Amino acid sequence: MPANTTETGGGKVVDYLWSGLTQYDNTTGESSNLLAESIDTTDSKVYTIKIKKGTKFHDGTEVKAKNFVDAWNWAAYTPNGAQGASFFAEIQGYQDVTSADPDDDGPQKAPEPKAKTMSGLAVVDDHTFTVTLSEPFSIWPVKLGYSAFVPMPDAFFAAADKAEWGKKPIGNGAVKFVSWTNDVEINLTRFDDYNLSDKVKIKDVKVKLYQSDDAAYNDLLANNLDFMQQVPVTALAGDQWKTDLGERAISKATPVTQIISFPLYDKRFQNPDLRKAVSLAINRQEIAEKIFFNSRKPATTWSNPLAPGNGANDCTICTFNEAQAKELYQKAGGFQGKMTFYYNADASHKAWMEAVANSVKNVLGIDAVATGIPTFAALRERINAKKMDGPYRAAWQQDYPDVENWVGPLYVTGGSSNDGGYSNPQVDALFKEGVGAANVDAAHAKFAEATKLIDADAPSMPIVTVEEQSGYSTKLKNVETTNVGELDLSKVEIA
Repeated sequence: MPANTTETGGGKVVDYLWSGLTQYDNTTGESSNLLAESIDTTDSKVYTIKIKKGTKFHDGTEVKAKNFVDAWNWAAYTPNGAQGASFFAEIQGYQDVTSADPDDDGPQKAPEPKAKTMSGLAVVDDHTFTVTLSEPFSIWPVKLGYSAFVPMPDAFFAAADKAEWGKKPIGNGAVKFVSWTNDVEINLTRFDDYNLSDKVKIKDVKVKLYQSDDAAYNDLLANNLDFMQQVPVTALAGDQWKTDLGERAISKATPVTQIISFPLYDKRFQNPDLRKAVSLAINRQEIAEKIFFNSRKPATTWSNPLAPGNGANDCTICTFNEAQAKELYQKAGGFQGKMTFYYNADASHKAWMEAVANSVKNVLGIDAVATGIPTFAALRERINAKKMDGPYRAAWQQDYPDVENWVGPLYVTGGSSNDGGYSNPQVDALFKEGVGAANVDAAHAKFAEATKLIDADAPSMPIVTVEEQSGYSTKLKNVETTNVGELDLSKVEIA
């Protein structure tokens, strides 16, 4: 379910199955209309959106304006439990469809929201709807290419069990769902009634689910896998992957940062001095050089350098500083027991997460260890359930090209991917001021102010930024990757 899929594994499949109002350029990341015929505003507060006529969902029903309005209302309504609800926070009436749990998973229940639909959404006709924001926000249209904003078919709203519906989803994209075998593969096929600009030429797509990226890489080299978004770390040494793949090796800077987050609901991690000490004890430069063979760069910012509005070197806790780390650790009163750094073991995270733990252990004397959880799905299940008892890998891939996407979802109270439970009312207020700023520059200035407070609180630790190393088999031609490194299905052909 698009509005409830906030991790990149499921996100890839959602991107294949659905088409949204806008799309992002593979190289620049710039937004352009896809399903939208036009997105107009005179004041950056009220937007009139016209969609193209004659597009269909995979069940043959027409995509209409109400399918957007109904989908956004469903996602924002708190009782539905969609993780992506906060993406709709700028829309007028969002506060009326949301309510907070008074004791965070305790015995009390969140009260019923005042309304079931947002007052800022209105259907004009079958192909037109209006969106009224709580206040002007010039960056808002940039968000519309993200998967939370796609339309949902009438069949979704009619389904009594939404989770079951999500196992056989009906999208409106260039490929449609065929079958799904858990932990093995997801099968898709071309949707021949698709009529937007990003049609696919290939007939079938099999998304293979691996328990090890080394196994996936071996399949790639054997021509049993046609595309791999990130080759394993083991193939990076001496540029072995380039030797293996030759002209089929793709290197591309992507708006992705490897981050480690703290579970702030665990009292042991609620002291910001401890969190800063841990971050300052990590030698990012050494990790980039020795583990990633300089295919990654040490993180120096809270957002990614490719994000418009990114603040250069705004992460003061990202620089290795033994003396300051020890001083803050003493100030925090130390740490009792074992500090476990968690990661998903089905991708190449073991070496760098162990390097993080060893760095913390050597500098601060903490009994720090890195522990792998078998799969990304299992890791995310524990994170979503707020059952983490140590820092954990929580990388972020940009949803849409703006620094706002690195502040709101991750660090604003109730953000869609604020999994550690970080909350600072001043950050929330500055973010809201940025959203309501008169222009993009003013918005970015407010987000920068919020970032300074985030830096002082250290709710997480940016570690390295990612340049992606992808590869494809001899069976393919015209291979391109999207701005976030996914395979562009609309370009690829069989050789």
